[in-house]
Amino acid sequence: METRVAAFADLDTSTLYALLKLRVDVFVVEQKCAYPELDGRDTEPGTRHIWLEEAGTPVAYLRVLSEPSGTARIGRVVVAPSHRGAGLGSRLMAAAMHEVGARDAILDAQTEAAALYRRFGFEQTGPEFVEDGIPHVPMRRPAP
Repeated sequence: METRVAAFADLDTSTLYALLKLRVDVFVVEQKCAYPELDGRDTEPGTRHIWLEEAGTPVAYLRVLSEPSGTARIGRVVVAPSHRGAGLGSRLMAAAMHEVGARDAILDAQTEAAALYRRFGFEQTGPEFVEDGIPHVPMRRPAP
């Protein structure tokens, strides 16, 4: 299993397709969330795509966005159904935190996954809300 990090401009078309397919397969198809998955933020110069690859196939992914304030926003955290329960979410988050470095970081966690983010120093910052039929909580990790 290899960890990869790339800006949009550095992604080849086959990798980009595989990453987007993983996101759509889980968020749109499995979780039945009809929303604009391609939101224009993937292509921003400050965005970093982080994924775990097994035998050339992405099996887990997240992206780190740079907000105008300089805060890092972590999102689109996904693990392929065939690879869940193997600690890949933790591996992704460790890579993301390395990429975030000393910046503040925020995310909107699916409520059932909030414990994962707490292990990386994130704290809930507001009430639970429902997005696309799934309970979420806003979370923040202050800069160390």
